[in-house]
Amino acid sequence: MSSKHGNLSINSDNIFPIIKKWLYSDHDIFYRELISNGCDAITKLKKLDMMGEYSLPEDYKPKIQVLVNPEEKTLKFIDNGLGMTADEVEEYINQIAFSGASDFLEKYKDKANEDQIIGHFGLGFYSAFMVADEVHIDSLSYKDGAEAVHWECDGGTEFDMSDGSKETVGTEITLFLNEDCLEFANEYRAREVITKYCSFMPTEIYLAKENAAPEYETIPSDEVKETDTVVETIIEEAKTEEKENENGEKEVVEVSPRQEKTKIIKRPVPLNDIHPLWTKHPNECTDEEYKTFYRNVFHDYKEPLFWIHLNMDYPFNLKGILYFPKINTEYDSIEGTIKLYNNQVFIADNIKEVIPEFLMLLKGVIDCPDLPLNVSRSALQNDGFVKKISDYITKKVADKLTGMCKTDKENYEKYWDDISPFIKFGCLKDEKFCDKMNDSILFKNLDDKYLTLPEILKAKEEANDHTSDADAADTDTAENPEEQKDNRETIYYVTDPAQQGQYIKMFKEQGMDAVILNHNIDTSFISQLEQRNQNYKFMRIDADVTDALKEDVSEEELKDALDSLTATFKKALNKENLEVKVEKLKDTSIASVITVSEESRRMQDMMKMYNMYGMDPSMFGSNETLTLNVSNPLVTYILEHGDSEQVPVFCEQIYDLAKLSNHPLTPEEMSRFVERSNEIMMLLAK
Repeated sequence: MSSKHGNLSINSDNIFPIIKKWLYSDHDIFYRELISNGCDAITKLKKLDMMGEYSLPEDYKPKIQVLVNPEEKTLKFIDNGLGMTADEVEEYINQIAFSGASDFLEKYKDKANEDQIIGHFGLGFYSAFMVADEVHIDSLSYKDGAEAVHWECDGGTEFDMSDGSKETVGTEITLFLNEDCLEFANEYRAREVITKYCSFMPTEIYLAKENAAPEYETIPSDEVKETDTVVETIIEEAKTEEKENENGEKEVVEVSPRQEKTKIIKRPVPLNDIHPLWTKHPNECTDEEYKTFYRNVFHDYKEPLFWIHLNMDYPFNLKGILYFPKINTEYDSIEGTIKLYNNQVFIADNIKEVIPEFLMLLKGVIDCPDLPLNVSRSALQNDGFVKKISDYITKKVADKLTGMCKTDKENYEKYWDDISPFIKFGCLKDEKFCDKMNDSILFKNLDDKYLTLPEILKAKEEANDHTSDADAADTDTAENPEEQKDNRETIYYVTDPAQQGQYIKMFKEQGMDAVILNHNIDTSFISQLEQRNQNYKFMRIDADVTDALKEDVSEEELKDALDSLTATFKKALNKENLEVKVEKLKDTSIASVITVSEESRRMQDMMKMYNMYGMDPSMFGSNETLTLNVSNPLVTYILEHGDSEQVPVFCEQIYDLAKLSNHPLTPEEMSRFVERSNEIMMLLAK
């Protein structure tokens, strides 16, 4: 071939893919592109062999070599794929934007059933010019009689092409790095980038420093392979020692047998795993393999709780593994990682268009060869196909969780405290996921037993069946006819078992139950459940004094006590706006309780969670109610001795004790409470 100088063919039809390649935010991506092209060439050659159009040598071992040379400031990418002729270089390199992979697939579409070619990367070769002042290509095609070709370009639109000197089939690309990008010729940096993008590419990748002195290793002679380069054979003679036997006699015994070892040039070790776990069928994978893969990929040495192996061929090709990690932090500080691959080539972490937002809290890998890669993220958002992938992943996670709840409830319960933030966040973000998970959401009750919503509602229904018709009639008549009766079943809950211990004690004494909701996502979560389910509502255990805790007395019987105690407490506490109720509670040991309406407290919780506009949550008021128990001796004393000089101190103490059972006192309130407690003890000591 005569030497040729010319201009690269660029026109308005093909300039845009090039521009997009230049818009990569990470310059290190050229490693991925060039190695991917090498994988492409090797895959094509193997397919030609399979189709009988080429015969691979018996000792053929597909591989890609990356050679760094910091002294010469060069990088080489060498593959033993199908190579290129001068005409193909002209077509695929000089005429920018002509996809060789697309052309290959079109030509062999009837013979190749499965597309395992990383053709989607198209013009990745030109990403080399992001880091190189000059690029050379040396290639020899697999075709009979093909001649080697040499191509070079200094990053402009001009190139030079001539006869080459390459003697083996394949392609070698040499990058002459610019001064700003010399880091990429550093062996450790190269290893880091290859590990980032190419850890699971389907062809073995080897990294070496060009012209470096060989390294050696010594192995047992019977482990030497034909491919090893033997340096020398080392004989280690048997070692003996003189030892005393059972009879007290000395004898010479062999402590180390004769060994023959061989010194060889150190075998190169590929940087990648060409058969990652997700490419296998779930039945072929052991638990230990899943855990090892998790440790290696995510460097997390806490064992994952469990995992979901995705394996789908229709209507699109998708494989992957999602891990539910063991976490010890609150939901808002969890950081997961979902790595997205295309035919085992790393694309990105946590692409929100493909991975549902709530699953980004997990750790895992997803490989989808059908993803369009030469599009921007904004285009991905509007891609209906991408939405189907996201929906499929969500469905598979929901199927796994609901299946565990039905068939492996014991383990599901063990995992629940760790996985509940994921599930609740998913329910908030995805209605379909919420619908599927509705009956598989667990709630831990006061006896540390896990119950689903249907189980909770069934237990309450059975309890209600024991209520007599007469009681039900009384309740109905007591209702204000002008108010619309709320027929929803009430599910009581606790946010802090220690702080709300007094209320829990009252509930347990009456055989009542509540569930524990102590996560900061729970306020939003139960609000959403109520909106989507009209048969029940959630109420915190201290939102009201439920009828089951009271003796059956009429309001008329308590009216005088209410008027008297309200006046006494308002005066003693200097709180004119204090809302006071009087009840006859079944537990006589309790003097008072404070309740805060469910609506008011939820509003305050939401304000704290989102810190809306810097507003103070207390500005909305607390709707706090002090309920006094006339069955309690101390309250009876205050009622009968309202004029006593000790009554104001008792009122303050009762009020603070009620507050302590509802929420912590402020430092000032706590100081006053301690002083007052000492005063009361002094009174008793007199």
